[in-house]
Amino acid sequence: MAAGDIETYYEDGQWKNRPQGNGRASNMHDRKADAQSVGRDMAKDRGVEHVIKKKDGTIGEKNTYPRSRDPRDSKG
Repeated sequence: MAAGDIETYYEDGQWKNRPQGNGRASNMHDRKADAQSVGRDMAKDRGVEHVIKKKDGTIGEKNTYPRSRDPRDSKG
């Protein structure tokens, strides 16, 4: 992940969002869906990648904003 990309992750019983390079979370949520929604908006506003991690810490999903920045040629 590049500095500034938004990471959604689970820690201490809560789902959190933080820009890569920051030591602390920007916001915390009880539900993953809520954290993903806020993280997606943060990534869109900044024009960066949104990395969503599973509860175990592995990467579950990555989304690039805006879509035109996506380095892959495949659709979807």
